[in-house]
Amino acid sequence: MSSMKVGRLLQRALLLVSAISLSACGFHLRENVKLPASIQKVHIVTGVGDFQRMLARALVVAGVDVKDEGGPGIAELRVPVANFSTDTLTAGGYARITEYAVRYTVQFSVIDGVGNVVIPPQTIGMQREYSYDATNTIGNASEVSEIQQSLNQDMVQAILFRLQAASKHQMAVPASASSAPAAATSTH
Repeated sequence: MSSMKVGRLLQRALLLVSAISLSACGFHLRENVKLPASIQKVHIVTGVGDFQRMLARALVVAGVDVKDEGGPGIAELRVPVANFSTDTLTAGGYARITEYAVRYTVQFSVIDGVGNVVIPPQTIGMQREYSYDATNTIGNASEVSEIQQSLNQDMVQAILFRLQAASKHQMAVPASASSAPAAATSTH
């Protein structure tokens, strides 16, 4: 065999081993989120800002028709709470703060277009920690801004995962059981 053929064979073997390793460790390409049929048209009820824009964009990518106004047949994704806070974690010499945590708390619920609760009120909390450099206050402000942006992205994904879980739960409930009273369908 020529050295060129051996090189190609080795390259293909390495590619195969890499692919097997990635699938064995649980890595999978992200698929589109499958959301409940009852929220294919949704109005987001929250304040303005990056979070609402990011959530709306993610829902559109997932195939949801995001409406500017609520109305009959339009589900509501309600976000009454979306707050950032900053907490001190550690202080250095002479009571100088050296580490902070940026916390993000979001509460949300989903009501379908006919008034049924798809997802009851839930609260999701996330945080990121960062070190504070007293000599670089401009860098610290941009770091906090980047952390908040990252937390917004992660929060949007967390909400989409909860919506997808609600979709899987709705598909698992037989049609006759879904029309029964809530107490009768609650078996888990």
